[in-house]
Amino acid sequence: MFTGIVTGKGKVLSITPNPFGVRLLIDPQGWEYTPTRGDSIANNGVCLTHAPKDTDPPGTLAFDVIRETLDVTNLGDLVEGSTVNLESSVTATSPMAGHFVQGHVDGKGAVCDVHAGDDEWRTTIEVAPELMPYIVPKGSIAIDGISLTIAAVDIANHRFTVALIPTTLELTNLGDRQIGDAVNLESDMIVRSIVHVLSLQQQSDEKGEGVTLNTLRAAGFTQ
Repeated sequence: MFTGIVTGKGKVLSITPNPFGVRLLIDPQGWEYTPTRGDSIANNGVCLTHAPKDTDPPGTLAFDVIRETLDVTNLGDLVEGSTVNLESSVTATSPMAGHFVQGHVDGKGAVCDVHAGDDEWRTTIEVAPELMPYIVPKGSIAIDGISLTIAAVDIANHRFTVALIPTTLELTNLGDRQIGDAVNLESDMIVRSIVHVLSLQQQSDEKGEGVTLNTLRAAGFTQ
């Protein structure tokens, strides 16, 4: 579990293919966190397990990334020298400055417009139509692991816009994103749950069932 508050930017040192995907080696570039083997660390919003080896350069981060993760996230687009957003998992004493982020990416979006003016910086993302029910005006979303508030929604064109403050541009890689770049998207888990329950309710209504023990069980509210 994460909060979407990026605390470091890492640089990709190497991407080594293996039978199930790749091994990713990251230079944390002074990140103020000392991980141990098995720690969960978000890379561009993707929850990965730190898996160091004795032969790794001191102070580096290492992750085994399976093929499915490479296919459905922008980790598959990384090259040596790429920058990734880093966040360690929350603890019982971590401040919840962002929102609940699981590190389970719903899908990729594409940057379709960047307005970098003196008065504001706004980035617009185009998404797959099936993700639009989870995009709520003024709601939360994680873009490459960054907790952001949705400033505007364009339902007809399957797009949404976020406004970025200078601190976000400085501490994350979102300011480097250009038109056409892929970004990882994770919708708000509360919104996902509500949409899921309403979808089940609609299916039950269409069948003339209403709310039943089976629909509650399917929604995870009972056993």
